[in-house]
Amino acid sequence: MSGATAETYEWLYREFTDDTHDTWLFATFVRDLSPQEALRRIGVAPGPLGDSGFGIAAYAADGGTVLIECGWAGIIYDMAGPLSVGTSAAAVFATIKNEDFAYCVNDQLVTTFSLYSYSLREGSDPDRLQSDVEDLGMNIDGDQFGFPENPISRALALAERATGVHLSSSRYAGPALMGPTDHLAPYR
Repeated sequence: MSGATAETYEWLYREFTDDTHDTWLFATFVRDLSPQEALRRIGVAPGPLGDSGFGIAAYAADGGTVLIECGWAGIIYDMAGPLSVGTSAAAVFATIKNEDFAYCVNDQLVTTFSLYSYSLREGSDPDRLQSDVEDLGMNIDGDQFGFPENPISRALALAERATGVHLSSSRYAGPALMGPTDHLAPYR
């Protein structure tokens, strides 16, 4: 099992957070899939982004692929189930309105929760990641005063721990397989 911490993904959180501390990030970690196969499963053909600039970047990572969405629809968050067929996928959704986590295995939702209300988690086995959630210092029962620092970085570390997929900053800085999403709902 991975020992990823919030510090492991602080760089990725910062990459998608502006000067007013607003974050806009959709990331999905998929075990044992190539970037090509991950894009194929969600109906995205590799190629240049369309006029909207919306699309998916698929990064080859240790243990699989990490998908990052360029856009506002959360397509890869909603596609964690189909991406997990025969494997596992963990998705992090962080916008100014919501911050959520979902973990799927073989197209089954294992657990999902808001980063601010873990006690309201749902899924077929909602407690499966609880020891990692506790180890990462996430707000388990809502009794903590305030919220832990870096909940998004902690969620990204949880995605790595759940899937065993690690995206380094050097892999992120390298080439990614890109594909447009203009043809997918809600963009069409």
